[in-house]
Amino acid sequence: MTAVDGPPDKALAGRIALVTGASHGIGRAAALAIGAAGAHVIAVGRTQGALEALDDVIRTTGGARATLVPMDLARGEGIDQLGLAIYQRHQRLDVLVHAAGILSRLRPVSHIPPAVWDTVIATNLTSAFRLIRSLEPLLRASDRGRAVFLTCEQATRPTAFWGSYAAAKAGVEAMVRSWADEIDESRVRAMLVDPGPMRTRLRAEAYPGEEKDALTDPAAFGPMIVDLLQAPDPGPPDRVIRFSDWARARADVSPGTP
Repeated sequence: MTAVDGPPDKALAGRIALVTGASHGIGRAAALAIGAAGAHVIAVGRTQGALEALDDVIRTTGGARATLVPMDLARGEGIDQLGLAIYQRHQRLDVLVHAAGILSRLRPVSHIPPAVWDTVIATNLTSAFRLIRSLEPLLRASDRGRAVFLTCEQATRPTAFWGSYAAAKAGVEAMVRSWADEIDESRVRAMLVDPGPMRTRLRAEAYPGEEKDALTDPAAFGPMIVDLLQAPDPGPPDRVIRFSDWARARADVSPGTP
């Protein structure tokens, strides 16, 4: 594996990691944790200023300077260009964390404007397809490629007014499982992860009156993602890895447990 600048004693030192949605929320938490663990982070987000702030924090925690990519993932041609740029610079990709997503206003399916539907599907579902299409060769070039896609309970238990978002997440789950089966003989492993209710802007859009202090801080997701990326085998791709299960298992293990 080609070395990349980063502390050699860190868990993900030398790894190249692409994180989408890195400007805010869960994506930002993942990027910070991965950067602190020594990986070189390619941070994708729509807000330049937020990406620069992310880079500052990564460097203050001893990580290598991130590569910042301001991009709207609804524009698929940018994803293709990004894949080419990663190949030209690194020749491989070790980690993909696809955390970007949009909700749009909750409303009945029959009231969704077609333009809004198209944007929600493009950002949440089609972008995942474009990332797989562009980045699979780079992940295969890694000695242990890992791809993480976020999902939620609405993917399998949709309720009223969640039509476009639920359809997109259901599509992501089906597509990732199909892709995981296709790459089963390779060293690449795909994971579906449900972070559950967290204190994010997307959650606030869906539940504006919810008590925010009762929700999990997205920063708690960081240690989980680093754990998953280090695991020799994350398990079968037909299951969803839930943050609540991980947190419970971690709490059950005392410091003295071997």
